[in-house]
Amino acid sequence: MLDIAKRVYNHHWKIDPIVRSLLDTDFYKLLMCQSVFRNRPDTQVTFSLINRTTDIRLAELIDEGELREQLDHIRTLRLARGESTWLRGNTFYGKRQMFRPDFMEWYEGLQLPPYHLEKRDGQYELTFEGRWPEVMMWEIPALAVLMELRSRAVLQAMGKFELQVLYARAMTKLWEKIERLRPVEGLKLADFGTRRRHSFLWQDWCVQAMIEGLGPKFVGTSNCLIAMRRDIEAIGTNAHELPMVYAALAETDEDLRQAPYRVLADWHEEHDGNLRIILPDTFGTRGFLQHAPDWLAGWTGIRVDSGDPVEGAETAIAWWTERGEDPRKKLIIFSDGLDVDVITDLHARFAGRARISFGWGTLLTNDFRGLVPGDTLAPFSLVCKAVSANGRPTVKLSDNPNKAMGPADEVARYKRVFDVGAQRPLDVVV
Repeated sequence: MLDIAKRVYNHHWKIDPIVRSLLDTDFYKLLMCQSVFRNRPDTQVTFSLINRTTDIRLAELIDEGELREQLDHIRTLRLARGESTWLRGNTFYGKRQMFRPDFMEWYEGLQLPPYHLEKRDGQYELTFEGRWPEVMMWEIPALAVLMELRSRAVLQAMGKFELQVLYARAMTKLWEKIERLRPVEGLKLADFGTRRRHSFLWQDWCVQAMIEGLGPKFVGTSNCLIAMRRDIEAIGTNAHELPMVYAALAETDEDLRQAPYRVLADWHEEHDGNLRIILPDTFGTRGFLQHAPDWLAGWTGIRVDSGDPVEGAETAIAWWTERGEDPRKKLIIFSDGLDVDVITDLHARFAGRARISFGWGTLLTNDFRGLVPGDTLAPFSLVCKAVSANGRPTVKLSDNPNKAMGPADEVARYKRVFDVGAQRPLDVVV
């Protein structure tokens, strides 16, 4: 097994870059990219880095030259032959040839577009502009680079033995979580931790630990490169990016109101089975479900990604029941701020009432809380979002107003159009 502490102590990015492959991304990005490539290829978008944890001043921790070297390296990456073969020939969600030949030809030739980087008030302003299919593929590698460079900045002052002890403690901490999850009957859990991981090597170690410790209860990883290397399932469907951009392109309030459903109508044409998962919270779950077309009730499940997870799941169950569907045959995927206590509590509450699964993110792949003085390795909330489409601002409302984003006047307009009432703010864990 790889000695991570020794590798960290000997780090030199030219032989150990943070992002090693264009496959070092989340599976849902590839699925969404194919949909965008087919339906909206010429849309011009801007993506921007947003640090929600403002007291972590990234531009004071991370050397700009090192950041640029890592970003420049990513622009040299191309899909390798074996990676292309895996995407073209593997079975995903029970379907062979998930990715169409025209998309694969485009992806095999992809070079990520240029970036724009500035320092402002102790933070990095990192933006990407261009055609939607190319720009959207920056999101995950950009986040991975910033998160790992922050980890490296903290770790570089540590000695060999200090690093060995640190990683031994982190491994023990994760293994104790696995031991607590192992007795949970019927548990289904996947790794969703790519975007805010401690490092690539650590995420890969966490996945291997889950494979051994949880067996069939661990159903796969969102990370395509790790899924390929470890011969496990690649997991993921779609994200808020699609309805945010579709909505920004809407000409009228009525077009805006229908935008989230147009996204899923396009998705419906391409995918079936467990890929038909609704993510309803972009502009508020209750309003989305209240006005949803009847055909959406026939989809496989719903992902709960913001707000109170109990309330979100109860809302989904009530909606299915009202639409004449049996909730026990539906899938609820929880994916917001999960850790062992939350996972076990939600499983105990909803097991038997629906099919339950968990996408475990940052607190799986980056839980170094309490392991160094000053807690300087604790995870923080960093995102990279589409902030405009064809020159128009994007908006996200969420079921947690602390996750909302967009200009104030547009946020107010969206709340009116989508009939979003009072919302209860919740702490953003990560």
